[in-house]
Amino acid sequence: MPSPSIVWLRLDLRLADNPALQAAIKAGGPVIPVYIHDPEGEGRWAEGGASRWWLHHALADLAEQLTKAGSPLIIRHGDSLAELKKLCAETGAQLVTWNRRREPAVIERDTRIKTSLRNAGLQAESFNGNLLHEPQAIKNLSGNPFQVFTPFWKNCLANLKFGEPLPAPRKLASPTTSPRSLPLARLELLPKIAWAGGLAEAWTPTRAGAMQRLKAFVAAPVKAYPTDRDRPEMDGTSRLSPYLHFGQLSPLEVVAAVRAAGKAESVGGAKFVAEIGWREFGHHLLHHFPDTPEQPLRAEFAAFPWKKDRRLLRAWQQGRTGYPIVDAGMRQLWQTGWQHNRVRMITASVLVKHLLQPWQDGAAWFWDTLVDADLASNTLG
Repeated sequence: MPSPSIVWLRLDLRLADNPALQAAIKAGGPVIPVYIHDPEGEGRWAEGGASRWWLHHALADLAEQLTKAGSPLIIRHGDSLAELKKLCAETGAQLVTWNRRREPAVIERDTRIKTSLRNAGLQAESFNGNLLHEPQAIKNLSGNPFQVFTPFWKNCLANLKFGEPLPAPRKLASPTTSPRSLPLARLELLPKIAWAGGLAEAWTPTRAGAMQRLKAFVAAPVKAYPTDRDRPEMDGTSRLSPYLHFGQLSPLEVVAAVRAAGKAESVGGAKFVAEIGWREFGHHLLHHFPDTPEQPLRAEFAAFPWKKDRRLLRAWQQGRTGYPIVDAGMRQLWQTGWQHNRVRMITASVLVKHLLQPWQDGAAWFWDTLVDADLASNTLG
């Protein structure tokens, strides 16, 4: 029998449309799915409290799915490279696969891991499992990356093809002896103080929850998406962003669902798929301009004379600015870990254009409190 293969899962917590998992299966031997909790390896952008809550439940759900498929999820904590090497030594695995991420610190880490594993005589392969297109495949006529969305998306639609989602495997070959695994609770992702009740009321952080939301959205609300998405009082957005962020749902699955419902050519369907395009564009910018999480895309704005005032920043964070829609949106964010995209635009504009507080402080607060925190801006609501 071929040697085992390790599939290293990160922000791709699903069995369907998972190229790294399919590559491990194709190798022919037992498949060992592993999640390594490595906050240090995330650089300065480790998950915030709301994201940690979601991650706990997403991992619990994924572990249940993998157990049913025949190969349980292995959970480890610590340095990713060290844990992967340990697992290879413990199991005799000769292949490690994973789906690529685009955060600068993670790219640097993953490159180092791939080189180290290969230098140790192991196979290490990464795949595009979280985007419709590789960022480096999209360039303007001058061969440079786009900096404006509309020409970027027109180029994607004209020159690139959407594939078809990979099916979920029904059965995985398991190793003869299962490697050591930590209990999920040992990762301490859930808050010690019970503040997450609003998250639990607002969300079902599972694959089934993702599919239910997607199915319901493409069945009807997507028709009115071009107008209803602009109205915060309505449930007119998809609310798929956290499922996409954690990889419980792939962007290709979303596009395929819109097509299968016969909505891809409709005004609403095309507008919604373009919002997936905005997610792609965010990752495109992050790939080509890796300083954008903390530095402006246009260098001349780096010298902007911000009026740093912790009192004003705190009032904005707590929803005490005196602007009703801003305060409602910021309190919604704290209560549910989510904020309507149009409200997010308003709250961000007030912070930087009226209160004159640095946008980096706002980004850091969103990162800590959003369940769909993403260095690449996610506009799906």
